[in-house]
Amino acid sequence: MGFAERVQQAVLLFRERVHSGPVLIVGNLDTDGITGTSLLVHTLLREGIPFGVQIIKQLSDPFLQELKDTSYPVIFFADLGSGYLTGIERMLEGKHIFIFDHHHPERWETPEWIVHVNPHLDGIDGTKDISAAGVCYFFARGVRTEHMNLAHLALIGAVGDIQEHFGFTGLNKEILKDALQAGVLELREGLRMFGLYTKPLSKVFEYSTSPYLPGITGNRDGAIRFLEESGIAPKGRGATIRFTDLKPETAQRLLILLKEKTSDPSIGPVYLLPHEGDNTPFRDVKEFSTVLNSCGRMGRTGLGVGVCLKDSACRREALELLQEYRREIIHGLEWFYAHRGKPQVVEQPGFTIINAEGFIRDTLIGTIASLISKSQLYPDNTILMSMAHTLGGETKVSTRLCGFQPSSAIDLRLIIKQLVEQCGGYGGGHRLAAGATIPQDKEQLFLSSALALLSKTVSAEPVLA
Repeated sequence: MGFAERVQQAVLLFRERVHSGPVLIVGNLDTDGITGTSLLVHTLLREGIPFGVQIIKQLSDPFLQELKDTSYPVIFFADLGSGYLTGIERMLEGKHIFIFDHHHPERWETPEWIVHVNPHLDGIDGTKDISAAGVCYFFARGVRTEHMNLAHLALIGAVGDIQEHFGFTGLNKEILKDALQAGVLELREGLRMFGLYTKPLSKVFEYSTSPYLPGITGNRDGAIRFLEESGIAPKGRGATIRFTDLKPETAQRLLILLKEKTSDPSIGPVYLLPHEGDNTPFRDVKEFSTVLNSCGRMGRTGLGVGVCLKDSACRREALELLQEYRREIIHGLEWFYAHRGKPQVVEQPGFTIINAEGFIRDTLIGTIASLISKSQLYPDNTILMSMAHTLGGETKVSTRLCGFQPSSAIDLRLIIKQLVEQCGGYGGGHRLAAGATIPQDKEQLFLSSALALLSKTVSAEPVLA
């Protein structure tokens, strides 16, 4: 069975098993999970089927017990479930389960009452070729072809899962084609920085975390001074000049100046949403993705779904939350740079372990690790392992791989799996990004085990400069 046939089978079983509902949609709290959830919400709304929504950090046995005790006969999982099949099969028999995911499956076979749509089942790489939102999109399109006008949501999810590398690959390219055909997305070439088309340049640089600009990120006066002293902005206009105000030769000079501060900024495809306002963060797909991620990471997931449903009140609140989110991200990056060379940041050839304890929010530690992994601070294939305490007395672990090389044999999901088996807790993810939650009283055991395992892993892996 191929992926398209698997999606079509899911649509047929949806028609057969889901008549009047109600349906519970359980989604992951990141951008991919929120957009995937929103695609399923759109689908059920158009089918007139009642539903509820619950968005969580990760699956666990206690949560599945809660689901078992609910009156919902049908449960959809978006960006969750493939790595927890044994628990779902053990706890939720008697309900109709639909899993739309792109994480590596715990196993391939499931009972007939579990409808499992995952690209890995058909030899498609779920780490780069399609996100969970993309899986939900193909299901939605299978239910009604007019759902093509939701293709942009799947691309926002893919961008949130770092699946856009100066273009899309695999099934994401098909979704991009749908979005362009439906007129819900425009593709341009330009400078790829957050807020470039919606904010004054001083604000773009002040709040820039990707790239992180030393002396400018988090420093309003530093950003204005950079623009005026470099001649990009006339004296007195450093706070107000926009990228669209620049002449082509000035824009080119700005790019050269930025490359002197960091090797990250570059020219490439920019994805814009024509149905959104010119001066809002919802105009640019990357910015839209960040808004949704801020809702999830700051504990306001309902806002994210409302944003995707174009609820104006949710959008106003989400924009306010975005500012708080970016301040916390900048604080987290500043904490990291201030603690390099100290016990909290262990830097070894081939890997770095960051233990932020209670100084960075646990829902943000993975975002911090992702930004560092893209900053070119470390050589390609360097493993980043970041840790932070949760409010529930556990430790959240997030791993990322810097500058992935196709020849690399590193698989972060397997590293996390082995550490969890040694130290307790639960985890999963992808080859390039994986995470776990462990008991806090096992933290020192986890750290020592991680040091040994990572040292062994990188000793067998060439570290590329």
